[in-house]
Amino acid sequence: MSIENATTRVSALAGKTGGFGSTLKFVFDEGIVYLDGTGEQTAVHNEDKAAQCTIGMKLSDFNDLLDGSLKPMTAFMTGKFKIEGDMGVAMKLQSLFS
Repeated sequence: MSIENATTRVSALAGKTGGFGSTLKFVFDEGIVYLDGTGEQTAVHNEDKAAQCTIGMKLSDFNDLLDGSLKPMTAFMTGKFKIEGDMGVAMKLQSLFS
């Protein structure tokens, strides 16, 4: 999966829900996927801006999360991603990605 594909997939998921009241970015070696959920709809782009929560991980693991073959709690407990900032924002992702 490319960063462009990841952005497209996240945009499609975000389009199904409203905003989530926070900002979050996923950081991969290949680039950034930034979610601005402070408006009525969640905006998704690749600009590297400050966010309330930052999640660093491999793009391949992110793809597995999106596909459902990797569960978020398993990924966190096995160190497949690291969270910096507001953990509560990361917890809001369950509603966005379910």
